[in-house]
Amino acid sequence: MSPDAGPAAGTSPPAPGRPVVCVVGAGPGLGLAAARAFARDGYDVALVGRSADTLERLAGEVEQAAPVDVGWAPVDVADPDALTAALQRFVAHTGRLDVLHHNVSVYRSGGVEDVTAEQLLADVAVGTASLLSAVRAVLPALADARGSVLVTGSGAADRPDAGALTLGVQKAGVRALLQALAPGLRERGVHAATLTVHGVLREGTAFDPARVAERLVGLAARRHDDPATWQPVHDLRAAGEDAA
Repeated sequence: MSPDAGPAAGTSPPAPGRPVVCVVGAGPGLGLAAARAFARDGYDVALVGRSADTLERLAGEVEQAAPVDVGWAPVDVADPDALTAALQRFVAHTGRLDVLHHNVSVYRSGGVEDVTAEQLLADVAVGTASLLSAVRAVLPALADARGSVLVTGSGAADRPDAGALTLGVQKAGVRALLQALAPGLRERGVHAATLTVHGVLREGTAFDPARVAERLVGLAARRHDDPATWQPVHDLRAAGEDAA
């Protein structure tokens, strides 16, 4: 694959009727786990992230997990124009988009004496505002598909870390934004949900990325349910304490 060939580099148009998921903020942790889980569930996959080298490697790993088409585009998600253009090129290539998964955040170490207001705003542009840019870019396609917008949340929204000031702000903000968007999206037939992970992502634990990814696939399937049953906020906890 080569990004020079476009956001779906190295792929052919997906099979008719096969759903498409786009993972914004694809990385080697949950982003990869989610892409694999959706691929195994029969989705073609689009990956968006900052590093072309990383995306190319992740695309290869997803292709090994399931016989689906995988495309990718290196993008600065804090740039609304660049993100919009990349997502719209994906939709133009695939002809559809069924699930938009927003998996974006910035981890910046530092307390009150270390983090500036400018840095806070820059991180919020990445971890929070990019959700709005992404949804606006693909809303017509999601509405046509009766699709789903999924957001990876974090317990930092409720228990912010004084040593990573901006993370809790990003996560609280993106959850509030998703909740604010949900009624308008529902009117367009688009399901919206955020999954708050109340723990540290780590293999072999209750917060194994693979487990979180399967939960996301399950949430995506709820777009087929009665919209009256849709809920925007969901939780993943340890010891079988998952919320609905």
